[in-house]
Amino acid sequence: MKSSSPKISIIIPVLNEETCIGNTLKYLWKNSNGDYLHEILVVDGGSSDRTVEIAKKEGAKVITTSKGRAKQLNAGARNAQGDILYFLHVDTLPPKNFDQSVVRAVAKGDQAGCFQMKFDSDSRFLGFFAWFTRVNIKLCRGGDQSLFITKELFKRSRGFNEQYVVYEDNEFIGRLYELAPFRILPRHVKTSARRYEERGEVALQYHFGMIHLKNYLGAGPEQLLDYYRRKIIS
Repeated sequence: MKSSSPKISIIIPVLNEETCIGNTLKYLWKNSNGDYLHEILVVDGGSSDRTVEIAKKEGAKVITTSKGRAKQLNAGARNAQGDILYFLHVDTLPPKNFDQSVVRAVAKGDQAGCFQMKFDSDSRFLGFFAWFTRVNIKLCRGGDQSLFITKELFKRSRGFNEQYVVYEDNEFIGRLYELAPFRILPRHVKTSARRYEERGEVALQYHFGMIHLKNYLGAGPEQLLDYYRRKIIS
């Protein structure tokens, strides 16, 4: 499963991430194989720091688009040349040989899926919630777990809904659950706990839970964004 294997395009949306983009790209190149990984696309939403410069230096293809994670993810998908799209947050590191795990899953017929997740923290509180990423239901999904999807299924899904400035990962994955079986790979990505450390673990998890609840009760993208702005970034 080498030369004839489908190729992966990694898509990373960024905005002013000069402090971690370089290390993330170094890690991805080191812990993957050229037989499977075709390219890394860094989609910049208008950074004012050295993010773009560093990304180019570390071998990524840089795409510039307007700010908004959903817009950036769709732009990356439009420009990707690989057969498999792998959406990744800049502060999330997949396991060693993640590309091989993804290609093998697709070869077995899995069209979409993610890894389980751990935080780069010893917090038992965060560890409790991370444990649930092994549970294969929509409520337990999120962008921090990364996401692989065949290009064919992505086109059929019509991509991310750009009306969602927040909750775009969850909305998209929720639709994927209706289109094809979703696979949870039995390995872990490690994601940064920096947002929880900045905002407080309990408070931030509570607000994320409220966003899930509001969505379940029928709140639209503007209502979710309003709550996010008032409670999380205010």
